[in-house]
Amino acid sequence: MIKQLFFSLGIAIFICSCTSNETAKADLIITNANIWTGDLDALKAEAMAIKADTLLAVGSLEEILKFKGKVTEVQDVQGKFITPGFIDAHVHLLMGGNSLLSVQLRDADSKQEFIDRIASFTKSLSPGQWIVEGNWDHTLWGGELPNKDWIDEFTGNNPVAIYRMDGHMILANSAALKIAGIDKYSPDVENGEIVKNLDGTPTGILKSEAMYLVLNKIPILTKAEKEKAISTAQDYLISQGVTTIHDVDSLGGYEVLDKMNSEKKLKIRVYSANPLKYWESISTSDKNSKWLKRGLMKGFVDGSLGSHTAAFKEPYSDKPNDKGLFIVNEDSLYNWVSSADNKNLQVTVHAIGDKANHTLLNIFDSVIKKNGKKDRRFRLEHAQHLALEDIKRFSELGIIASMQPYHAIDDGRWAEELIGSERIKTTYAFKSLLNANTTLVFGSDWPVAPASPIYGIYAAVTRRTIDGKNPKGWVPDQKINVVEALNAYTKDAAYSSFDEGIKGTLEPGKLADFVILSDDLMKVEPGKIKDVKVLETYIGGKRVFKEN
Repeated sequence: MIKQLFFSLGIAIFICSCTSNETAKADLIITNANIWTGDLDALKAEAMAIKADTLLAVGSLEEILKFKGKVTEVQDVQGKFITPGFIDAHVHLLMGGNSLLSVQLRDADSKQEFIDRIASFTKSLSPGQWIVEGNWDHTLWGGELPNKDWIDEFTGNNPVAIYRMDGHMILANSAALKIAGIDKYSPDVENGEIVKNLDGTPTGILKSEAMYLVLNKIPILTKAEKEKAISTAQDYLISQGVTTIHDVDSLGGYEVLDKMNSEKKLKIRVYSANPLKYWESISTSDKNSKWLKRGLMKGFVDGSLGSHTAAFKEPYSDKPNDKGLFIVNEDSLYNWVSSADNKNLQVTVHAIGDKANHTLLNIFDSVIKKNGKKDRRFRLEHAQHLALEDIKRFSELGIIASMQPYHAIDDGRWAEELIGSERIKTTYAFKSLLNANTTLVFGSDWPVAPASPIYGIYAAVTRRTIDGKNPKGWVPDQKINVVEALNAYTKDAAYSSFDEGIKGTLEPGKLADFVILSDDLMKVEPGKIKDVKVLETYIGGKRVFKEN
C-alpha cells in the first residue's frame, strides 16, 4: 500500500512541476470524443490531454485546448465512445497464450469435429510433442464425454492432455496415460477421479486432482516458450480493449514477465498471482511498478459445475449421490489464508458451489477476527452459486466478488439440469450482490471464456444464453445495467488490486489507459452490445491496437 501511495504522489508531483510556472503542454490531445470517465464527479467529457503516460486534464474542448503546444498531436475521434481501459480481473495468461498456439476445440460442436481438429493439428507436430489446452465443451455435442479411443488412432506419437473448458477435467490419450503410469489398476486420487470403463480401463478422462497425474508429466515450458505464449496472449488481450489483467495462472510466468518488462516488451499491465499454498515464497518487498506487480495469492476450495466437482450442500439434481468435492481441506485453507494475510499479501480464492462459497466466507470471517481489522480486500473468485443467506455476508465482511459474466450465458444452457430450478435463482447473482452493497468486479477466466469485456458486459446486461433459448435473459432478475457492468470492468476492478489511485477512471493524474469503441454503450440496444467493436486501445497514452 505504501508503494502505491508513493507512486500516486509521484504523479501529483509530476503534474505540479509541469504547471507551476505555465500550463503544461500535452503530447496528445483527444478531441470530439464521447468520453465516459467513470468519475462520478465528472462522468462525461468531450476531450482529454495526455503528457507522457498520464492524463493532464479531462473536460470540455475549450478547457483541453489550453494544453496544446507547438508539437502536440491532436486526434479527432469523430464522436466515438471512449471508456477507461478495461481491467480483466481473472485471466490465465500462459494458458491463454498456449491455447492460441494449440488446437482450437472451444467451439467444436460434434464428436467428429472434435476428432477432426485434433487429427489435423497433430500433423503439424514433431513426434513426442505434447498437445495441450484445447478447452473443449462436451455439452455442444449432447453431453457425451470424449474418450481416448476417439483420438488414439491419430495421436499415437503425441501425448495429449487437453482441458475441458472449465479447467477441472482433462482428456488424456493412451500415450499420455502410459507416461503417467495410469492403467486399469490405478486407484482413484483423493479429491479427484480417474474415470473408467465397465472393464476398469481408463477412458482418458481425469477430474480435479487426478489431472495432475498427467499434467505433472508435461515438460516444463522453457523461458522462450513462455515468452512466445505471453506475447501472443497480450496481443489478443489488447485487441479486446484490455489494458490490465489480473493473471491467476499457476504456470510460473512471473520471471518471464519481469524480464519482458525490463526489456520493454510488456505491452499490457499485469497483476501476477501465485499459488496460495506457497505464500512463504513471496516477498512483500518485491519491486512493483505500474506495468508489473505481484502480491496476490490464489487458492481453491472446489472444482467446477460442468465437471460435477463444484461442492454443494445438497446433491446434484442429475446425480443424487453426488455433492461435488473440496480440492483442499478446510484446515489447510484456513492456515494458508491466515498466514498470507498476516504477511500483508492479498488473498483470492476460487469457490463455485454454495457449500464452497459458504465455507470460504466462514474462513475469511475467522481470519478477519483472528488477524484484526485492516484494508485487506479479500477476493472470492467466481462466487457462482450462492446460498441466499450468504449474499449479504460479502458486504458485511468486505469481501470482493470477482465474477465472470460470460460464464452465465454459457452455463445457462445446461445448469438447471444439474442443480434445479431453485438453486439457479442465486446463480451468478450480480444484481443481488450489488443490492447488498458488494464490490463486484468482472473478468473473463480466459481461455475458459473469450477475453472480451464487450461480451462480458453483454452477458451481464442481457443474460441471453449463447444457444439463443433465453431471449429475455436466463434468471433475468439478476441482470444489471451497463454502468454497473462498466464499473466492474474499470473502477471497481482497479480497487480490487489496490490500484484505484492510478487507474480505473479517466481523471487528471491517472494513467492514460483508454479504449475507443464503435458505439455508445449507453445508447446501443442491449441485444446489440456484443456487436460493439474495439477500434483502438491506448496504454500509457500510446496506441497499442488499431482495428484494421
